[in-house]
Amino acid sequence: MSILIKDVFLEEKKVDILIQGEIIQKIDSQIECKVKKVIDGQKKVALPTFFNVHTHAAMTLLRGYADDLELHSWLNDYIWPFERKLTYEDVYVGTKLACLEMIKTGTTFFCDMYWHPLAAKQAVEEMGLRAAISTVFVDFGDNKKASEFKKRTEKFFTDNKDSDLVQFILGPHAIYTVSKESLIWLKDFAIEHDILIHIHLAETKKEVEDCVNEHGLTPVNYLDSIGFFDAKVLAAHGVWVGSEEIEILKRKNVCIAHVPLSNMKLASGICSFYKMYKNGILAGLGTDGCASNNNLDMFEEMKFTSLLAKVNSMDPTIFKAKEIFDIATSNGADIFNFRAGRIKEGFLADLMLVDLENFLMVPNHNLYSNLVYSAQGRCVDTVICNGKVLMENKVVPGEKEIIAEAKESVAKILERLKKS
Repeated sequence: MSILIKDVFLEEKKVDILIQGEIIQKIDSQIECKVKKVIDGQKKVALPTFFNVHTHAAMTLLRGYADDLELHSWLNDYIWPFERKLTYEDVYVGTKLACLEMIKTGTTFFCDMYWHPLAAKQAVEEMGLRAAISTVFVDFGDNKKASEFKKRTEKFFTDNKDSDLVQFILGPHAIYTVSKESLIWLKDFAIEHDILIHIHLAETKKEVEDCVNEHGLTPVNYLDSIGFFDAKVLAAHGVWVGSEEIEILKRKNVCIAHVPLSNMKLASGICSFYKMYKNGILAGLGTDGCASNNNLDMFEEMKFTSLLAKVNSMDPTIFKAKEIFDIATSNGADIFNFRAGRIKEGFLADLMLVDLENFLMVPNHNLYSNLVYSAQGRCVDTVICNGKVLMENKVVPGEKEIIAEAKESVAKILERLKKS
């Protein structure tokens, strides 16, 4: 499909943007050509869309279900029992609801770790976003479970291939849910098949204390000692990581998914994210799932990333707004090797139009300050992914049906929980 966006702001200039297929073909002051669709970009600014580099998409079905709890109690007593009742259809519906929310708030890529990955893939491809979807691995040190998950992982990657919109990655949950032997096996599997590993790391003080008691090492040092970082790793959270461990992460080219809102809500601690960033670690932003955030709005994540770093350092000058915006867009694209995250000729046509007339964007002294400190998802007017319009004039086709399906799924899950 060919799309021409007319008279839109790009940085501080008014331009036309020509999209041919899935690529930004041309950016110029005036483009005249025949296209299938023309979008009026007046009073809007064109921006790259967000990369949400850590979430559990179908957890939209658990939004508000178990709040104000400590992480391990939250997981063991509420989240995991709920998740045991999830079906393929539930994950499909929950992921569609997540996709709807992400489109409405300017996100066109997310890195997911959840059950029923093929259900998530189906939802993503129907909704038109991009995603990296994990095959979850959890064995709790049980050899029988480990064997089952290894066979499941091998079969999954034999039977399923990446698509234009979806890439499959490995998803060992954490060091406290996956045995040492399985972590080494997953590392070897990832290297052999050139697959990214997505894992929770050093999220809580308890995780660190338990790891030191069991292995005599902190989580980062433990994973380094078993060669886990020889694979390409995206580590989520990294809250309890010191200076020496930051050097290890940098040396081993480990990427970080910074998840400030979830960490704040669960009182997990404050990640030394600015130090990681300044030390050259490639990092992106993630929302986590809706059970621990409770939304998928990357505008919020940008604001809290900056404010948390400022108050933690007692220095209001650290993190410029443009740096935060780039972390949420181009850094995410770089982690997953997409030619995206920037609006340039030859790059993927993943972009959003933000309404400059929205009251949150007025006045416009500094665009990036407004985007990071003032804007919300409702400022997004139009979203394009892979050269296809997913939302225009704030409307996503099928919104009401998606919401109704999600409500129906939740009612059925709660009924199954009552009977158990």
